[in-house]
Amino acid sequence: MSHPNHTARAADRYIGLMSGTSLDGVDGVLADFSGEHPAVLADAYVPFSPELRQRFLDLQHAGHDEIHREALAANALAAVYAECVAKLLAAAGLVARDVRAIGAHGQTIRHQPGAHDGIGYTRQSQHPAVLAERTGIDVVADFRSRDIAAGGQGAPLVPAVHRALFGLPDAWRVVCNIGGIANLTVLPPQASDARDAVLGFDCGPGNALMDYWVHTHRDTRYDADGAWARTGRIDETLLARLKAEPFFAAPPPKSTGRDLFNPAWLQQTLGDALNAARPEDVQATLLALTADTITDAVRAHAPQAESLLICGGGARNGALVARIAEQLPGVRVAPTDDFGVPAHQVEALAFAWLARQCVLRAHGNLHTATGASGGRILGAIYAA
Repeated sequence: MSHPNHTARAADRYIGLMSGTSLDGVDGVLADFSGEHPAVLADAYVPFSPELRQRFLDLQHAGHDEIHREALAANALAAVYAECVAKLLAAAGLVARDVRAIGAHGQTIRHQPGAHDGIGYTRQSQHPAVLAERTGIDVVADFRSRDIAAGGQGAPLVPAVHRALFGLPDAWRVVCNIGGIANLTVLPPQASDARDAVLGFDCGPGNALMDYWVHTHRDTRYDADGAWARTGRIDETLLARLKAEPFFAAPPPKSTGRDLFNPAWLQQTLGDALNAARPEDVQATLLALTADTITDAVRAHAPQAESLLICGGGARNGALVARIAEQLPGVRVAPTDDFGVPAHQVEALAFAWLARQCVLRAHGNLHTATGASGGRILGAIYAA
């Protein structure tokens, strides 16, 4: 295909693409950053096929011929990403030359910062060169590895965007993204000259374990609104054993993923008690684990918080949100929709913003969130 040159591109429109640890599909936004606040011009969602989802699940663990299988899965993901880009352009009535760059997160298959040799690694599978070729738009990818090279966790990367979107001059807020993994951003009053006090970290499993359990027992990808969990009873003994995981007590900065919170961890932690319990009770207990580890983290690291803003797929789980609100009396618990940004747009918007930071050669990480030795320019550019 013929590709437009950079001079013809609109300077401040970016696309963000995010496929998270829930492995359900890709969320995309097309945003204009020319104003005081980013304006989302379009959003789109493309689900993963069951086959692609399984390919990425299989790549979470060591297996035969991984390099070959990962390369082909990355090609397939590029096709899904390109489809999402096409939907965004059509919805906004724009063409490729109207967009400066795409921020493509990729699909995390391993995340082990600081491990093994003191540096560790993270791998977000994708093929940004194919995406640039198919769309005719510059692609920014590989956002996390630069932060890890600087001694950080490579996650979470969204706190800087949360600060820009939701920070207040005179009040404490917490933003919680509940995808496959849950992460928190603690936002102190922005007028307090405490910009470096913004804190962000992964606090534990989000939807990943609940999704696995409901898929195993009811053959559906997720427990809509927590309806199945509502039919069960929380097993306090099992919950206590799950909450004894050392990760929960570890201080920030910290990050995690399916490397830790996976079916094998669940089985090892609960043993025969897992199979002896009623499946709906296990689901209720897993929901309580997600809610309680979030609220424990809020109480420990943001006791002054007046509001907790929830984004990601977990914001649509009414039973989960209700449990969180019950555990935090006096705190307003609500989806980010109530604060101007739909919950399903936040992470994709973050990667549009991170792509823009890279193009502008500006720092994308908050080192107080990731633990890196300082701010860094994140991402690598694949020119169209």
